[in-house]
Amino acid sequence: MPKTGPAKFLPMLLLLAAMASFQLGASLATDLMKHSNPFVATALRQGFSALFLFFFVKLWRFDWRGVKLGALVIYGLSLTLMNLAFYMAIARIPLGIAVAIEFIGPLFVGIISSRRPLDFLWILVAALGLLLLLPITNFSAHLDAAGIFYALLAAIGWAIYILSGHHLGKNFEGLNAVAIGMCISALVTIPMGIWQSSELTLPITQFILYGAILGLLSSAIPYSIEMFALKRLPRRSFSLLMSLEPALAALVGALLLSQTLGLPQKLAIGL
Repeated sequence: MPKTGPAKFLPMLLLLAAMASFQLGASLATDLMKHSNPFVATALRQGFSALFLFFFVKLWRFDWRGVKLGALVIYGLSLTLMNLAFYMAIARIPLGIAVAIEFIGPLFVGIISSRRPLDFLWILVAALGLLLLLPITNFSAHLDAAGIFYALLAAIGWAIYILSGHHLGKNFEGLNAVAIGMCISALVTIPMGIWQSSELTLPITQFILYGAILGLLSSAIPYSIEMFALKRLPRRSFSLLMSLEPALAALVGALLLSQTLGLPQKLAIGL
């Protein structure tokens, strides 16, 4: 029986909460990278998130019989690509612009998941917005090209994350898929963080605190909520709801990071 009333909108409301949590975490990561680098920030985030989820879902009780590890590995690697590339991007370009470019990923998923003529209009709108953001016009010539490249990599990771997460959400109970995927991502990112840890400029206790908060705000909370939503929303609906994220990121960047955007860039994010 289709859900009606408040229950029908619960996945949407929770998805908004997940986006807010993620962007608050991104602002914290931007501050953290002033004292380290994207590799360390990603390792802290993924490591603590994996730790929280491992104990929250009691992963040691998980029944591995019949599990297709390939799908879980793809999901875990998509988390790694999406998050590391995103942090590489926001270390170079404003948060709102990075998220706007990264949104190409879920927008692409939304387009391929529907055949309505109106959906193809989104391609033209997104292309216009991207042209305003890319450093090929006078409006955005000051943007770092490497930052844009990393944001595009994050977009690829985001698209793979949605597609693989939607598949896993149908085949795993609760948050098991998120927890396993996060553990896989942590196994990849922690060695990278250790390798790049020579640039730390804060006491280790402060980095641990940063990591714990990042793990909750940027991964454990939002990805758990998103898995809940992915199980209950069509891929197209999920992807189009995520279109609010660039505007939210720009707002967080302006309020918490004092990042200002020009009128064309605001228009691009709005598109």
